[in-house]
Order: sequence, then C-alpha cells, then structure tokens
Amino acid sequence: MNISFILDVTLGLIFIFLTLSLLASEIQELIATLFQWRAQHLRRAIEILLAGDLQNSQDLRVIQLVNQIYANPLVKSLNQEAKGLLPTLPRQFTWRVASIYRALQPKGPRLQTKDTVFGDQKHSGPSYIPAQTFANTLIDTLQVPTLVQKLSESRFTKFKEQKLAEIQNIVFQLQEQSANDENMATFFNKMYQEFAEMHAEFEQILWNFQQDKADLVTSINRMGESLDRYIDSFQSNMTTNDISTKALRRLQFLKQDAFGDAERAISLGGLQPNVNEVVQSVNKDSPVYQEIKESMQDRDNEAFQAIENVIDRLPPSMAQSLSIFAKNAQTRVQKTEEGISLLRQEIEHSFNNSMDRASGVYKRNSKGVAILLGIIIAVISNADTFHMVNRLSKDSAIRHTIISNAGQVLQQDSQSVVNFEDLKNQTDQVLTDIALPLGWTNTNYQQQIVSKQESFPFFKYLSMFFGWIISGIAIAMGAPFWFDILNKIVNVRNSGKSPTP
Repeated sequence: MNISFILDVTLGLIFIFLTLSLLASEIQELIATLFQWRAQHLRRAIEILLAGDLQNSQDLRVIQLVNQIYANPLVKSLNQEAKGLLPTLPRQFTWRVASIYRALQPKGPRLQTKDTVFGDQKHSGPSYIPAQTFANTLIDTLQVPTLVQKLSESRFTKFKEQKLAEIQNIVFQLQEQSANDENMATFFNKMYQEFAEMHAEFEQILWNFQQDKADLVTSINRMGESLDRYIDSFQSNMTTNDISTKALRRLQFLKQDAFGDAERAISLGGLQPNVNEVVQSVNKDSPVYQEIKESMQDRDNEAFQAIENVIDRLPPSMAQSLSIFAKNAQTRVQKTEEGISLLRQEIEHSFNNSMDRASGVYKRNSKGVAILLGIIIAVISNADTFHMVNRLSKDSAIRHTIISNAGQVLQQDSQSVVNFEDLKNQTDQVLTDIALPLGWTNTNYQQQIVSKQESFPFFKYLSMFFGWIISGIAIAMGAPFWFDILNKIVNVRNSGKSPTP
C-alpha cells in the first residue's frame, strides 16, 4: 500500500463528505429560515442584554421594553416583508409552521401581553440589527432627548424667574430709598412699564425655547439684549444721584454676570443637564426625577405620563447599566450633546459585546443541530464510513472516477471567496458519473452486511452504527471545511499547487 493509494482513498472519502455536507447545509439553512432561528435568537439576546442576566430576561418589564424597541421605525425598517397575496403565501406557510413550533416551547410572561415572540402580533423580526441602530432606538425609546429638553426647560424657567426677581428687587430697593423724592414717581411708572414689556419678552423667549425654535445660547443672548434695552431706558430716564447711579451699576453688573457670556451662564446655572443627570432622571428616587415631575406634572401631564410609563418598564439592571455608561461618558465631555453621543457609543459597545457572545451561543447551538442532522443524513443515505473506505480501497473504478472529476469541483480555487451555490451545482454534475457507495440498495447492503458465515452479523451491524456516527460528525464539519481539505489533498497528490493561469 503506497502513499498514492492512501491519498486516492482519502480523496474519495473527502469528496463524499463534501457532497453530503452541501446537502446538510441546505437543509439546516432551510430549517433556520423556516423557524426563524436567527431572528428569534437575536431577540432573546437583546432581552438578556437589557435584563442583565438570563434569569430575569423573561420579566414582563423586559418583554415590554423590547417590544417597544422592535416597534420603533428604525428597527421595523430592517424587517422587510412581502406584500400581496401570491408573495405572502410561502411566508404564511412558514409562519404557521413556526407558530406551531413555538407553541410547543415553554410559555413565559409574553403570553400575558398577547404578543408573538417578536411583539406587536408580528410573525417575523430582523435577523440582524446594527449596533448604531440599536443604540439610537434605545435612547429614543427611553425618551432621552425629551428628558434633556424638559430638564432644560425647567431650569431655564427658574433662571428666567430668578433674574426677573433680581431686577425687580433692584428697582424696589431704589423706590424705597427714594420714597421722599416726588420727582421719581414718573421715573418709576416708566420703569414698571418697561419691566412689564421686558417680562413679556422673557416669556416669549422661553416659549420659543420650549417649542424648539431657539437653543439655550440664542435664548440667553436674546434675554441679555432685552435687559440691555431696559438698562438704557433706566439710564436715560433716571435722576442723577448716588442712589440711582448705584442701582444702575447693580443692573449693569447683573447683566454682565448673567448674560455676558451665554456658555458661562449655562454652565454655572446648570441649565443644560449633563448626561449623568439625564440617566438619573429614569430613577424615581433621584432628585432629578422629582425635578422633572414638579415641572411637568401640571403643565404637560400627557408628556409626563409617557415618560413615567417608560421609566416603570425599565428593568433595574438596565438602569444600573445606563448609570455606569453615563459615568464613563461624563468624565470625557463638557456639553450634553457630547455626553449623549458618548452614551450612545457606550451602548453600541455593550451591544456589540453582547452580540459577540450571542453569536458564540448560536454557533454552538448550530453545531449541535448540524451533528444531529449529519447523523440523520448518514442513516438515511447509509453513509457508513468504514464501508465507504472498504469500497474505495477495493474498487479502483470509483477511485479513478472521483479523482478525474475532482478538478471540476476545485475550479473555485482561483477565487478569493468560494461560491458554494456554484460548488453544489458542479458537485451534482460530477455525481451523475459516479456511483458512490451510499444508499440502501440491495447491492450496497449485501456488500455492507451480508455474511455467509453468520445469520446475524452483530459486529457488522455494530460497525455500521459507528460508521454512521463518524459520518454524521464529518458531515457536521461543513462544506467549507471539506472543500479546503479536498483542495489540499489534491495539491499534495499532484505534488504542488498548479500555477495560476
């Protein structure tokens, strides 16, 4: 027995495994599509990510939060479904089969919401969600932009009232100090009229900010301009004396301190909440939440109820994770916009890590299914490894036919990426010329089992059983694995790789 003979037998065996692996891959892909294993596994991985662990992933709050994420337009757009009667008929069939399959699985709290596994009575879901899309969807679902806006509105309202009160207090003190000066009566009437106009301008500026018609910097600058006009009127109408001059200097100092630098006023006044405060707002025990509640409950009760509903559905583990993400982001930013952007990046990073682990779990599960499927195919096709080796070693015609046709299968070798659909077609063409030692034909069965010396050849049946097991494991290795091995064996047999044309 020489090396060339061993290589020929090995080449024939590898070709058979490659053929059966292609069949197994097609069947496994069909089953995965039919039962939507990828989409369901992704959904399950997201539930575990939000819950923090497997044990709490079936909590009703987690299910409801994930349902909201899947109902978001960003995620819904990833799941394109066919429209029309004829295109949806195959989909309806797969939905029926998949629903029967899922009905046999253990029941969880999802049934309390009368939803399917993908929520909102949907029959399917996306098999892949980009990390950026998930982060944007989660932030939108938690209404983070709304929380930022409402916190800013609340603090800007207090800032406006505080500055108006300080201005009014300066005028009141001046009036008290000038109580005996009858010439100041006209001046104070003018100043109160001007103050009412400035107050109305401040209210309009605040309303524009609440309606997203202006940002904080623009709003503060406009308030400063309004105060400038008031100070100019104050200066032009006042009676020149020490008391009035002192009041004017106080007004000028207030304007410079509060409105001279908008960015400084925002920072010192905390008008724009940092990312850590935004995340604290989803905790009902935090002072930030109480601040939002006080500012919104009466004025904007509908929006507050929407925010409160989201907070009620937020799992405690997710709130803790968001707090950690926010602390990591807060150390690297100065502005709220930068903090939200870094918070989004932290969520993306966590999502990618979770999906890496989920991919590993899915691959392990797929490998288990592949082994089971490989053994079933080995039994159905009677792919006994020991019998195949025996036939290949004795039947030179089969060996020579496989070797002479194996080159047709290896035409993909010159490409960087193997197209296994073309590989399957080429393998099917080669099989028309080869009678492989497979199947339950009488000839093959007699060569495999029948013995003239024994009425019941126990050891041959035992050998056939273990031959199926070995073939099943080999089939589960996958077509790419056997294609690479086939390529290497052919190169070894031909004493090197053929030059690229």
